[in-house]
Amino acid sequence: MGQNITLIGMPTSGKSTVGVILAKVLGMDFVDTDLIIQKKAGRRLADIIEEDGLEGFLSLENEVCASVEAENTVIATGGSVVYGEAAMQHLKEISKVIYLEINYETLEKRLHHVKQRGVVLKPGQTKKDLYDERTVLYKKYADEVISEEGLDIEGTVQKLIECLK
Repeated sequence: MGQNITLIGMPTSGKSTVGVILAKVLGMDFVDTDLIIQKKAGRRLADIIEEDGLEGFLSLENEVCASVEAENTVIATGGSVVYGEAAMQHLKEISKVIYLEINYETLEKRLHHVKQRGVVLKPGQTKKDLYDERTVLYKKYADEVISEEGLDIEGTVQKLIECLK
């Protein structure tokens, strides 16, 4: 296992926000795979999904995340990274994978602009369907699970630091 930390979880679970703060506190670098995908494609996530479809986006995400090279880095991933077998195997090899877990009620409260955020929803799939489908995958790949229940961002960062000791 590398000295990297990869954060996985639902959209709005705070992977990017918590990741930046965690990196600062631990003196590590920070990478957001969604931004790498956008840079590589030259388009926003929402545009990639709209123009290339779900499969096209997931394929690109899998490819990008399976080739992340990092050292001493906190890696924030997109919520759909767990659909990519190659990506997850690679991330598990180079880092400790931590699932930032929120409950469905929290997701429901926070996630409003599904399309704008570039959230991958299959036709006819509800947020609840998505939540149920993904939580199984997050748990499958996680080395550690951090429940964010009742925690603010600082509390989550603190819990992560304790988990990493």
